[in-house]
Amino acid sequence: MSSVEITVEDHIATIVLNRPEALNAVDPDMRVLLHSAWDRIRQDDDIWVAIVTGSGDRSFCTGSDLKKTLPSGETAGQQLLGAHASAGSLIANLNTDKPMIAAVNGYALGGGMELALACDIRICTENAQFALPEVKVGSMPGAGGSVRLPRYIGRSDAMLMLLTGARTNAAEALRIGLVSKVVPADHLLVEARTIAQAIAANAPLSVRAVKRMVRQGEDMPLSHAIDVERTLFALLYNSDDRIEGRKAFAEKRKPQFKGR
Repeated sequence: MSSVEITVEDHIATIVLNRPEALNAVDPDMRVLLHSAWDRIRQDDDIWVAIVTGSGDRSFCTGSDLKKTLPSGETAGQQLLGAHASAGSLIANLNTDKPMIAAVNGYALGGGMELALACDIRICTENAQFALPEVKVGSMPGAGGSVRLPRYIGRSDAMLMLLTGARTNAAEALRIGLVSKVVPADHLLVEARTIAQAIAANAPLSVRAVKRMVRQGEDMPLSHAIDVERTLFALLYNSDDRIEGRKAFAEKRKPQFKGR
Protein backbone atom coordinates (compact mmCIF):
# COMPACT_ATOMS: atom_id res chain seq x y z
CA MET A 1 0.00 0.00 0.00
CA SER A 2 1.32 3.43 -0.96
CA SER A 3 2.36 5.83 1.78
CA VAL A 4 0.41 8.54 -0.09
CA GLU A 5 -3.06 7.69 -1.35
CA ILE A 6 -4.94 9.90 -3.82
CA THR A 7 -8.58 9.62 -4.84
CA VAL A 8 -10.59 12.00 -7.01
CA GLU A 9 -14.37 12.22 -6.96
CA ASP A 10 -16.66 15.02 -8.14
CA HIS A 11 -13.67 17.31 -8.80
CA ILE A 12 -12.43 16.81 -5.21
CA ALA A 13 -9.05 15.17 -4.60
CA THR A 14 -8.37 13.56 -1.24
CA ILE A 15 -4.71 13.02 -0.36
CA VAL A 16 -4.06 10.73 2.59
CA LEU A 17 -0.64 10.53 4.23
CA ASN A 18 -0.48 6.84 5.05
CA ARG A 19 2.26 5.93 7.52
CA PRO A 20 0.17 5.64 10.69
CA GLU A 21 2.76 3.38 12.34
CA ALA A 22 5.14 6.38 12.20
CA LEU A 23 2.48 9.00 12.98
CA ASN A 24 2.52 9.85 9.26
CA ALA A 25 6.07 11.18 9.48
CA VAL A 26 7.56 11.78 6.04
CA ASP A 27 10.45 9.60 4.95
CA PRO A 28 12.35 10.13 1.65
CA ASP A 29 10.10 7.77 -0.33
CA MET A 30 6.96 9.45 0.98
CA ARG A 31 8.37 12.88 0.15
CA VAL A 32 8.75 11.88 -3.51
CA LEU A 33 5.13 10.69 -3.57
CA LEU A 34 3.92 13.92 -1.97
CA HIS A 35 5.77 15.96 -4.59
CA SER A 36 4.03 13.89 -7.26
CA ALA A 37 0.68 14.49 -5.55
CA TRP A 38 1.18 18.26 -5.54
CA ASP A 39 2.12 18.13 -9.23
CA ARG A 40 -1.03 16.17 -10.01
CA ILE A 41 -3.25 18.64 -8.17
CA ARG A 42 -1.77 21.49 -10.17
CA GLN A 43 -1.89 19.71 -13.54
CA ASP A 44 -5.08 17.61 -13.43
CA ASP A 45 -7.99 19.63 -14.85
CA ASP A 46 -10.46 17.28 -13.19
CA ILE A 47 -9.28 18.43 -9.75
CA TRP A 48 -10.88 21.67 -8.56
CA VAL A 49 -10.35 21.34 -4.78
CA ALA A 50 -8.09 19.15 -2.64
CA ILE A 51 -8.32 17.79 0.90
CA VAL A 52 -5.16 16.68 2.73
CA THR A 53 -5.39 14.47 5.80
CA GLY A 54 -3.52 11.74 7.66
CA SER A 55 -4.27 8.06 8.10
CA GLY A 56 -5.58 6.91 11.47
CA ASP A 57 -6.91 9.00 14.33
CA ARG A 58 -3.65 10.01 16.05
CA SER A 59 -1.71 12.10 13.60
CA PHE A 60 -2.07 14.35 10.56
CA CYS A 61 1.68 14.52 10.00
CA THR A 62 4.64 14.86 12.35
CA GLY A 63 6.95 16.29 9.71
CA SER A 64 10.14 14.64 8.53
CA ASP A 65 11.04 11.24 9.93
CA LEU A 66 14.15 12.25 11.86
CA LYS A 67 15.41 8.65 11.89
CA LYS A 68 15.53 8.64 8.10
CA THR A 69 16.45 12.24 7.32
CA LEU A 70 19.83 12.77 8.93
CA PRO A 71 22.05 15.62 7.64
CA SER A 72 23.14 14.97 4.04
CA GLY A 73 26.66 16.37 4.24
CA GLU A 74 25.92 19.04 1.65
CA THR A 75 27.50 22.44 2.13
CA ALA A 76 25.37 25.48 2.93
CA GLY A 77 25.89 26.68 -0.63
CA GLN A 78 24.69 23.38 -2.08
CA GLN A 79 21.60 23.42 0.09
CA LEU A 80 20.73 26.98 -0.92
CA LEU A 81 21.82 27.05 -4.56
CA GLY A 82 22.36 23.45 -5.64
CA ALA A 83 20.36 21.42 -8.12
CA HIS A 84 18.22 19.93 -5.35
CA ALA A 85 17.78 23.08 -3.28
CA SER A 86 14.47 22.98 -1.36
CA ALA A 87 13.78 19.45 -2.58
CA GLY A 88 13.91 18.25 1.00
CA SER A 89 10.79 20.22 1.88
CA LEU A 90 7.65 18.12 1.72
CA ILE A 91 5.81 21.14 0.25
CA ALA A 92 8.60 22.33 -2.07
CA ASN A 93 6.34 22.27 -5.15
CA LEU A 94 2.97 22.88 -3.49
CA ASN A 95 2.12 25.96 -5.51
CA THR A 96 -1.39 25.99 -6.92
CA ASP A 97 -4.35 28.31 -7.38
CA LYS A 98 -6.68 25.43 -6.54
CA PRO A 99 -8.04 25.56 -2.97
CA MET A 100 -6.44 23.23 -0.42
CA ILE A 101 -8.15 22.08 2.78
CA ALA A 102 -6.15 20.58 5.66
CA ALA A 103 -8.21 18.11 7.69
CA VAL A 104 -5.97 17.78 10.74
CA ASN A 105 -6.54 14.57 12.66
CA GLY A 106 -4.28 14.64 15.70
CA TYR A 107 -0.64 15.77 15.65
CA ALA A 108 0.46 18.45 13.16
CA LEU A 109 4.07 18.96 14.15
CA GLY A 110 7.03 20.52 12.38
CA GLY A 111 6.71 19.98 8.66
CA GLY A 112 3.23 18.60 9.27
CA MET A 113 2.11 21.93 10.67
CA GLU A 114 3.87 23.69 7.78
CA LEU A 115 1.85 21.54 5.38
CA ALA A 116 -1.35 22.59 7.16
CA LEU A 117 -0.23 26.24 6.98
CA ALA A 118 0.35 25.88 3.24
CA CYS A 119 -3.32 24.95 2.84
CA ASP A 120 -6.01 27.61 2.50
CA ILE A 121 -8.49 26.29 5.06
CA ARG A 122 -7.68 24.31 8.20
CA ILE A 123 -10.12 22.30 10.29
CA CYS A 124 -9.16 19.85 13.00
CA THR A 125 -10.32 17.21 15.44
CA GLU A 126 -10.74 17.83 19.15
CA ASN A 127 -7.52 15.93 19.90
CA ALA A 128 -5.40 17.95 17.44
CA GLN A 129 -2.04 19.29 18.57
CA PHE A 130 -0.03 21.88 16.64
CA ALA A 131 3.64 22.76 17.07
CA LEU A 132 6.74 24.01 15.29
CA PRO A 133 9.27 22.40 17.64
CA GLU A 134 12.38 22.81 15.49
CA VAL A 135 14.16 25.04 18.02
CA LYS A 136 14.05 22.12 20.45
CA VAL A 137 16.32 20.07 18.18
CA GLY A 138 18.70 22.80 17.07
CA SER A 139 16.93 23.76 13.89
CA MET A 140 14.22 26.12 12.63
CA PRO A 141 11.19 25.80 10.35
CA GLY A 142 12.36 25.36 6.77
CA ALA A 143 9.10 25.11 4.81
CA GLY A 144 7.50 28.46 5.52
CA GLY A 145 6.46 28.00 9.14
CA SER A 146 8.22 31.06 10.53
CA VAL A 147 6.93 33.15 7.61
CA ARG A 148 3.32 32.01 7.29
CA LEU A 149 2.40 31.67 10.96
CA PRO A 150 2.91 35.36 11.92
CA ARG A 151 0.87 36.35 8.86
CA TYR A 152 -2.04 34.06 9.72
CA ILE A 153 -2.36 34.62 13.47
CA GLY A 154 -1.31 37.36 15.89
CA ARG A 155 2.41 38.05 16.07
CA SER A 156 2.64 37.42 19.81
CA ASP A 157 0.84 34.07 19.53
CA ALA A 158 3.06 33.12 16.59
CA MET A 159 6.25 34.05 18.41
CA LEU A 160 5.12 32.11 21.46
CA MET A 161 4.78 28.97 19.38
CA LEU A 162 7.92 29.52 17.30
CA LEU A 163 10.31 30.45 20.13
CA THR A 164 9.16 27.89 22.70
CA GLY A 165 8.36 25.04 20.33
CA ALA A 166 5.41 24.30 22.62
CA ARG A 167 2.28 22.53 21.46
CA THR A 168 -1.06 24.25 20.96
CA ASN A 169 -4.26 22.27 21.40
CA ALA A 170 -7.37 22.43 19.23
CA ALA A 171 -9.30 24.86 21.42
CA GLU A 172 -6.40 27.32 21.50
CA ALA A 173 -5.81 26.86 17.76
CA LEU A 174 -9.41 27.89 17.16
CA ARG A 175 -9.11 30.87 19.51
CA ILE A 176 -6.05 32.30 17.78
CA GLY A 177 -7.40 31.68 14.29
CA LEU A 178 -5.04 28.90 13.31
CA VAL A 179 -8.03 26.72 12.36
CA SER A 180 -11.54 27.55 11.21
CA LYS A 181 -13.42 24.70 12.90
CA VAL A 182 -12.94 22.00 15.52
CA VAL A 183 -15.05 18.90 14.98
CA PRO A 184 -15.36 15.38 16.44
CA ALA A 185 -12.96 12.88 14.89
CA ASP A 186 -15.71 10.89 13.19
CA HIS A 187 -16.98 14.05 11.50
CA LEU A 188 -13.68 15.47 10.25
CA LEU A 189 -13.73 14.20 6.67
CA VAL A 190 -17.47 14.75 6.41
CA GLU A 191 -16.94 18.41 7.32
CA ALA A 192 -13.90 18.73 5.04
CA ARG A 193 -15.83 17.27 2.14
CA THR A 194 -18.83 19.51 2.84
CA ILE A 195 -16.53 22.54 2.55
CA ALA A 196 -14.88 21.11 -0.55
CA GLN A 197 -18.25 20.47 -2.20
CA ALA A 198 -19.35 24.05 -1.50
CA ILE A 199 -16.17 25.30 -3.18
CA ALA A 200 -16.40 22.85 -6.09
CA ALA A 201 -19.96 24.00 -6.78
CA ASN A 202 -18.59 27.43 -7.69
CA ALA A 203 -16.98 28.52 -10.95
CA PRO A 204 -13.43 27.08 -10.81
CA LEU A 205 -11.71 29.98 -12.57
CA SER A 206 -13.40 32.42 -10.20
CA VAL A 207 -12.29 30.38 -7.19
CA ARG A 208 -8.71 30.25 -8.44
CA ALA A 209 -8.70 33.96 -9.20
CA VAL A 210 -9.83 34.72 -5.65
CA LYS A 211 -7.14 32.49 -4.14
CA ARG A 212 -4.43 34.02 -6.34
CA MET A 213 -5.61 37.53 -5.46
CA VAL A 214 -5.57 36.83 -1.73
CA ARG A 215 -2.10 35.28 -1.86
CA GLN A 216 -0.53 37.96 -4.03
CA GLY A 217 -2.48 40.84 -2.50
CA GLU A 218 -0.95 40.20 0.92
CA ASP A 219 2.39 41.47 -0.41
CA MET A 220 1.05 44.47 -2.34
CA PRO A 221 0.21 48.02 -1.33
CA LEU A 222 -3.56 48.39 -1.08
CA SER A 223 -3.96 50.57 -4.17
CA HIS A 224 -1.88 48.19 -6.28
CA ALA A 225 -3.81 45.16 -4.99
CA ILE A 226 -7.12 46.81 -5.90
CA ASP A 227 -5.84 47.46 -9.42
CA VAL A 228 -4.77 43.83 -9.82
CA GLU A 229 -8.11 42.66 -8.46
CA ARG A 230 -9.86 44.79 -11.09
CA THR A 231 -7.69 43.22 -13.80
CA LEU A 232 -8.61 39.70 -12.71
CA PHE A 233 -12.27 40.75 -12.56
CA ALA A 234 -12.03 41.99 -16.16
CA LEU A 235 -10.39 38.74 -17.29
CA LEU A 236 -13.36 36.78 -15.94
CA TYR A 237 -15.97 39.23 -17.21
CA ASN A 238 -16.83 37.47 -20.48
CA SER A 239 -15.89 33.94 -19.44
CA ASP A 240 -18.26 31.10 -20.30
CA ASP A 241 -18.79 30.35 -16.62
CA ARG A 242 -19.72 33.95 -15.76
CA ILE A 243 -22.29 33.95 -18.54
CA GLU A 244 -23.56 30.56 -17.41
CA GLY A 245 -23.85 31.80 -13.83
CA ARG A 246 -26.10 34.65 -14.89
CA LYS A 247 -28.22 32.45 -17.14
CA ALA A 248 -28.67 29.91 -14.36
CA PHE A 249 -29.66 32.65 -11.90
CA ALA A 250 -32.25 34.02 -14.33
CA GLU A 251 -33.59 30.54 -15.09
CA LYS A 252 -33.61 29.55 -11.39
CA ARG A 253 -31.46 26.47 -11.88
CA LYS A 254 -28.10 25.19 -10.72
CA PRO A 255 -25.24 26.45 -12.94
CA GLN A 256 -23.15 23.98 -14.88
CA PHE A 257 -19.62 25.36 -14.69
CA LYS A 258 -16.92 24.07 -17.02
CA GLY A 259 -13.87 26.06 -16.00
CA ARG A 260 -13.88 28.15 -19.17
